[in-house]
Amino acid sequence: METVKNTINRRDFLKVSALAGGGMLLSFSWLAGCKSTTEEVSNLPKEWFELNSYIKIGDNGLVTLMAPNPEFGSNVKTSLPMMLAEELDIDWKNVTVEQADFFPERFDRQFTGGSLAMQMAWKPLRTAGATARHMLIQAAAKAWKVPAGEITTKDGVLHHKTSGKEAGYGEMASQAAALSVPKEVPLKKIGDFKIIGNSKRNVEGLNIITGKPLFTLDYKQEGMLIAMMAHPPAFGLKVKSVEDSAARKMPGIKDVFTIKTLADDYERNGFDTTSFTELVVVVGNSTWEVMNAKKALKVEWEKITDSTIEVAGWGGKQTVKIPAGLESTEQHQAKMAEMAKKPGKVLRKDGDPEKIFKTAKKVIERTYTAPFLAHNAMEPVNCFAHITKDSAEIVAPIQAPELITQTLSTRLGLPKEKIHLKLARMGGGFGQRAYGHHLVEAAVISQKLQAPVKLVYTREDDMTYGIYRPTYTITYKAGLDEKNNLIAYQVKAGGIPESPLGFAQNRFPAGAVDNYLAEEWMLDSNITIGAFRAPRSNFLGGVEQSFLDEVAELAGKDPIEFRLELLERAKNKPVGKENDYDAERYAGVLKLVRDKSNWKQAKKDVHRGIAAYFCHNTYVAQVIDLTMQDNKPIVEKVYAAVDCGVVVNPDAATNMGEGGIIDGIGNALYGEMTFQEGVPQKNNFHTYRLIRHSEAPKAIEVHFVKSEADPTGLGEPLFPPIFGALANALYKATGQREYTQPFLQGKQPLV
Repeated sequence: METVKNTINRRDFLKVSALAGGGMLLSFSWLAGCKSTTEEVSNLPKEWFELNSYIKIGDNGLVTLMAPNPEFGSNVKTSLPMMLAEELDIDWKNVTVEQADFFPERFDRQFTGGSLAMQMAWKPLRTAGATARHMLIQAAAKAWKVPAGEITTKDGVLHHKTSGKEAGYGEMASQAAALSVPKEVPLKKIGDFKIIGNSKRNVEGLNIITGKPLFTLDYKQEGMLIAMMAHPPAFGLKVKSVEDSAARKMPGIKDVFTIKTLADDYERNGFDTTSFTELVVVVGNSTWEVMNAKKALKVEWEKITDSTIEVAGWGGKQTVKIPAGLESTEQHQAKMAEMAKKPGKVLRKDGDPEKIFKTAKKVIERTYTAPFLAHNAMEPVNCFAHITKDSAEIVAPIQAPELITQTLSTRLGLPKEKIHLKLARMGGGFGQRAYGHHLVEAAVISQKLQAPVKLVYTREDDMTYGIYRPTYTITYKAGLDEKNNLIAYQVKAGGIPESPLGFAQNRFPAGAVDNYLAEEWMLDSNITIGAFRAPRSNFLGGVEQSFLDEVAELAGKDPIEFRLELLERAKNKPVGKENDYDAERYAGVLKLVRDKSNWKQAKKDVHRGIAAYFCHNTYVAQVIDLTMQDNKPIVEKVYAAVDCGVVVNPDAATNMGEGGIIDGIGNALYGEMTFQEGVPQKNNFHTYRLIRHSEAPKAIEVHFVKSEADPTGLGEPLFPPIFGALANALYKATGQREYTQPFLQGKQPLV
């Protein structure tokens, strides 16, 4: 059994107060309040040390967890309370979950993203449950005048065997509320878990399938108006003039005006998008009326000039250049090809790779490219806002509310404590909803009108607004000796407007090769980019694994055995000290997927590809089986092996894995945003191809490594490697390697 200390004071960690009518309320700082006597948690990101949440125990025995994290389909609203219920020792049927509003005084850094929810909550949430259980036991001991050590709990009931007394948690909740918070509490051994590790249904499942109002698009308020906006049709343009007389005369239209969302000299944070800060707005009674009036606008646009903005991010303040010009995909590709020939900024160097390449027996060099990608969440961008002189009420799908509140405060002229933000369920996010421009836009519109407003983007608005996954290119080079051992490895990566390499210079196969070089470069752009499912890894994972497959083939080795050979080297004789992966766990998922797929026993006419990748602290290996029908790939089956530590809710974990795999296959085959003179060339699903239901794998098996390590992320790690597994399977099927994404670019009809 592990003992966890509450290291800060009662006021900061666990405020306990009696509720009206009896019961107990516990609020706790998720990461400030626990430090294990067996394992430190100081290696976690520092910014997460201020998360908060609270538990309510009613006198009816029900336990309510106010979930602070916004929900966008990862099922954290189910899996997080499972941790609480486990340590509280409550019957799961007596647990309810409510979505917390954004409440910075109690819940700092309410954020969904980065596959961090389970990892961040593991110790703190279990500690909160264990603390509540301890206090309930103390209350019962005091009431029954028996030693606390003689009291046991089961399914929300306190028992004293000797006297035969028992009481439900609700009966002791008020007494427990008066007690002091213990300095330390024991946590259960993993082998004693009854809830964690056993699948539980989505707590919002019934509401979802019965169409209950959950999303901002469902939200209504008396007197609410509908607003839509027109942004420039091309990146590199801005509003010059507006002729709106025809639109104003149309039925149901209340007003037409131009807004500026951010001042030119406003110092932005990393999640204040640089897209289109000046917009034309149409406001009316209904979506249909506003949509038609918007079409009647006659807007004259003009070109922007070169500019810079100041951005204060986690890495410090940066000056970001926004160049003038109307950019095109063809120009991007030419510039990236030119940059790829030049030396880049060196991020890591082991040994003397330049020298070894000159003497290597075999050398292979390959370049891979990928386009911009749009997020394309099923729910278009939207936001409700009602701004008065003294306060702001906002309802929005937003992944990172804390990162937009200062912007709202500055722009509206209201103190942050006067901004009330309700966190609606998101109809997808994938990183796009980390950016809160739609909150600012809706708030500015409402403030001008002094009326409640719902801002709604059309699909075309959403897809052409920006915040895309960047376009990337990367060149790999590998050298083999006379025994076909990998002796030199080089990666040079770049993109517009960021490099995909980022912090990945220390990932596999770094540490497994004596002579290693990682370089990067980047080019400025006025096309805005942002986080996209598994940022940077969503490109690196696939192309790295595709290249390693080709190196294995050059070496005459089985692709799985080739990777295992490198990982054995990284485990036993690592090169460098900055390697950020565990070679044994990495090898573990490769061995598991090899066994589960019967790797060397593929069926006739089935072509197999393998890939393995580490990101978001999770290890994944995947095998894809495909066949070819009428020259079209058919994914028959995908096997995935995952090491994410303890699996809290297996069904939810499997669902996330399946979703990541299907999403990855779709983007690998079809995902692409192109530009001509600054204009996005795709604006709806008739041109932006997504995977169809009939194209999803016929079967997916997700296997989890049995582990007692703390849980890590799952929303993103299964997405990147499937690109590589698919590319490698396509090679087996067609004899052609895939160097450009999407793989079926120009090869398949849109229907």
